[in-house]
Amino acid sequence: MAKILVVEDEVDICNLLYNALKAEGHTVFQAFDGEAALETVTTHTPQLIILDWMLPKLDGLSVCRRVRQNYLIPIIMLTARTEEVDRILGLEVGADDYISKPFSIREVTARVRAMLRRVELDNQMHSITTSTPQPPQPAPPLSSQVPELAVSVAPIICGPLRIQLTEHVVSLHNAELNLTPREYDLLVLFTSHPGRAFSRDFLLQQIWGYDYDGFDRTVDTHITRLRKKLGPLGDKITTVWGIGYRFTIS
Repeated sequence: MAKILVVEDEVDICNLLYNALKAEGHTVFQAFDGEAALETVTTHTPQLIILDWMLPKLDGLSVCRRVRQNYLIPIIMLTARTEEVDRILGLEVGADDYISKPFSIREVTARVRAMLRRVELDNQMHSITTSTPQPPQPAPPLSSQVPELAVSVAPIICGPLRIQLTEHVVSLHNAELNLTPREYDLLVLFTSHPGRAFSRDFLLQQIWGYDYDGFDRTVDTHITRLRKKLGPLGDKITTVWGIGYRFTIS
């Protein structure tokens, strides 16, 4: 089971989440303000953070930004703010998922399980590619029923862009890019299958590891953020209207 940090200033809600996650077998830490959250991250290095937006001393967005400067810990934002711009802002600063209050505790625990499965899958893929190198292989065709990422230890090179799969390092013009895990996975998927269009539903299932039924703009937000980090090369990720996105090579 995982170490999970719950950051929530409302004691009743914090205890509700604490008890539900403990019942799932997790080790759970609690923090009731932003500063305590950062201290707990430094001390215990949780594997997942459930983070409220409105916190005393330091708000949730600031906590998310600071965590992202040093850690790749998955973060689920939990908040009563329901405006689309607020949701986009939370994802922009580095949150991986977003749940609005009031919430179902079953939904929260389901999202936690899905997020942890995705992290475990990422770790397994990294372990396989680093321990059992294989010669370069062409990307296999995508299955229409069971989507899978192409795994290869050969670096992916697209002009000035280089993706070293075994090290999980992306460089552009020989300068390393600071990508979140979701941005990295999106880029690997796109560059492994240039010219192929991917629907948002496919990307949600493939990259996030489950059917995201709460906020379908999360893909768009991550794509926008990835394009920005890629600079002019970001224009290669094109929108396919009515479908989703593709990576084009001219």
